[in-house]
Amino acid sequence: MTNAYLDLLNRGGKRIRGALTIAGYELCGGKDYSMIVRAATALEMIHAYILIIDDIQDQSKVRRGKPTVHEDLAAYHKEHQLRGDSYHAGISLALNAALAGAHSAQALLAGLTVSDELRIKALGIINYTMVITAHGQTTDITNEIAPNVSTHDIENTLEWKTAHYTVLNPLCVGMVLAGAGCKDTDAIRDYALHTGKAFQITDDIIGTFGDDTQTGKSSMDDMREGKRTLLTEYAFDHAEPADINVLKRCLGNKSLSQKDFVVCRRIIRESGSLDNAQAVAQVHTDQALHALTDQGREWNMDTTTFLRGFARSLAKRAA
Repeated sequence: MTNAYLDLLNRGGKRIRGALTIAGYELCGGKDYSMIVRAATALEMIHAYILIIDDIQDQSKVRRGKPTVHEDLAAYHKEHQLRGDSYHAGISLALNAALAGAHSAQALLAGLTVSDELRIKALGIINYTMVITAHGQTTDITNEIAPNVSTHDIENTLEWKTAHYTVLNPLCVGMVLAGAGCKDTDAIRDYALHTGKAFQITDDIIGTFGDDTQTGKSSMDDMREGKRTLLTEYAFDHAEPADINVLKRCLGNKSLSQKDFVVCRRIIRESGSLDNAQAVAQVHTDQALHALTDQGREWNMDTTTFLRGFARSLAKRAA
């Protein structure tokens, strides 16, 4: 169980949350790099825990080019001819692995060599964010099963599931550990939320149009799962009636064929949905950059430059 969690943790990935934790710390003048690397490690450990849960809920089979943790543990159960149902055992053990990883991260955070006040503030931010993230993940799931989904529902998912968790949380944790107060964490909020939304929209585009060898998972996963994104909602509103029926039939179809998936991608392109999603992502990027420039606070110049580059890089990424 522990080995499966550690294997996922060591597969790499973008390490965005750890990097932004360090960036937030440097932004406000932090100098204890041994401590902040431990904090960044803890946030990456929490991310691995979240990925395990997300893969179970999405019924995903591949993560970062290898079997998801629950699939890996189910395969171990089957290979060794253990008692009971392999799939159920895989999920049960994966959930335990996720919980062990999450609480190990909390223990790491509890031992940070900072004042009690700063440690408690950082832990409070992280746990509050996880509550928001749980609501975002719930909204993502209910969007898949609800008869009607609005653009507002999609936007809530972008903000609650991704923007708070991926960008605002690590930046604020790093800033607080450097001794920053509410004025600084409030000042970074608009940058973080717009960057997070741009990140998720781009992620959804890559999820459907990306190269499997670069993303480490199947580009058909989101369509098979029935994930509702700006791509699907815009296509439902702007595609031809016959194409809308095809898209509705394919979205959430666990047996979706490669041939039908190619048709769905064509519908999304021809409806203008891909262009629209890219444009919306760019708007959020522009707003993030404006928010960062508009603050005029005495933040570390090199780190501010890094944050600008990070926001600009989102539209160009392929995985």
